[in-house]
Amino acid sequence: MATSTYAIAIGSNRPGRHGGPVAEVRAAIAALEGVRAVAPIMASAPMGPSLRRYANSVLLLDTSLSPPDMLAQLKAMERAFGRRRGRRWGSRVIDLDIILWSGGSWHGPGLCVPHIAFRERVFVLRPLLQVAPDWRDPVTGRTIRHLHQLVDRARPRD
Repeated sequence: MATSTYAIAIGSNRPGRHGGPVAEVRAAIAALEGVRAVAPIMASAPMGPSLRRYANSVLLLDTSLSPPDMLAQLKAMERAFGRRRGRRWGSRVIDLDIILWSGGSWHGPGLCVPHIAFRERVFVLRPLLQVAPDWRDPVTGRTIRHLHQLVDRARPRD
């Protein structure tokens, strides 16, 4: 069976059974098979109603799983870590999202790859830049390096 590479975004902003958000991200990374590269964990401001800062990372993993099967594995892992369905952008023990897939684009029930909002999210693009700067977005054709520059330039300066 053919092997695919996935870019998976990992985030946490609530303690769980492994400890605080950074520990939850580390535990999620350790629980996944086929991991080939991991970006440093970074802190980011919350989106939406949550008040807690996030610990975020991105990893690359190789697997023979199809995108729907990869999604099912990630959702099962979120449940095992104690994630419960709740309001959008609320606090969560762990959040695992498929950002990119070496097979290009995928559209199906409950799954759109590349992730629909990754191009505007510095907390995804910054760690993704560390592990896959030359990966091209199959929709825009732009590299991660270029997408990061566009988002970074658009952010207001403090």
